[in-house]
Amino acid sequence: MPTASPFPKYSNRRFPNALTSTWLSLLALSLATALLTLLSAPPELVGAGILILALIKARVILARYLDLAESPAWLCGFTMVLTGFSVVIFALYLI
Repeated sequence: MPTASPFPKYSNRRFPNALTSTWLSLLALSLATALLTLLSAPPELVGAGILILALIKARVILARYLDLAESPAWLCGFTMVLTGFSVVIFALYLI
C-alpha cells in the first residue's frame, strides 16, 4: 500500500518488492560478469571472477526465489556444496 505523501505527484510511487529488487540485483551481477570478460586481465583471474559472481548469483537465487533465507541451515548447506563444486571446476580449469 502506498504511503500518503503531501505531494500528489509522489503519492502513487512504491518501493520495489523483494522479488523485483532480487531480479535487479541478478541483472546487475550478470552485467558485472559480462563486463568482467572485457577486461585485459589474466584468464585465471577472469575465470575466478566469473565463478565468484556465479556463486553470488546462485546464493541470491537460493535465498530469495527458493525462500531458503528462512532456513539458514539449508542455505549454508547448499552454499557449501556449490562452493566446493566451484573450487573443483576452477581447479580443473587451471589444469
